Amino acid sequence: MRTFNLSIIFTLLVTFLSCGGNTSNQTANAEGFSTIEKAIKEQFGNDAFYTDLTITYNASIGNIIGVTVTKAPESLKMEQWNLTQDNWQQNSDITIEIPEGTQAADFMFQLDDNINLSKLGELVEQSKTQLEADKALKNTKLYNAFIKYPDNGDMNNAEYTVMLQPENGGTTFTYSYKLNGELINMDY
Repeated sequence: MRTFNLSIIFTLLVTFLSCGGNTSNQTANAEGFSTIEKAIKEQFGNDAFYTDLTITYNASIGNIIGVTVTKAPESLKMEQWNLTQDNWQQNSDITIEIPEGTQAADFMFQLDDNINLSKLGELVEQSKTQLEADKALKNTKLYNAFIKYPDNGDMNNAEYTVMLQPENGGTTFTYSYKLNGELINMDY
């Protein structure tokens, strides 16, 4: 009976750990980035506002997620956080300034249907496929992916940016996309 109970506990523990949010090991694709978005929303809530959101891949430690976030835009107070190896750490407090007569939320974005990490992950996959077709580079890896939100708050000019590198480093290939996924340009 004792062996049976230990087997059940072990199975539940393995299942719990394998289903966890383990953001550092998520693949750079729509599903992996969706898991990262869930971890961000668990930390800051579904209604948080952001001015910066970046996913950087480091071969030694995995994904590093950086955000500048607030739950109350009208306070003009934001916090800068990093998620490294599944541990959140606040780096700094930020006070922002906005033009008189404007609302702080106008210069921020939320993770929702318009801007989401699933789409960004999809564009990472698309960029890798395009890079392999154009430059015959296989096994490229994510270097950096981020949401570029314009300083003037015009959502029409918001972009997804994907930066890839060959497996052994070297040149960085940068793809910029409109929020609908339309390629704006590729640079290296």
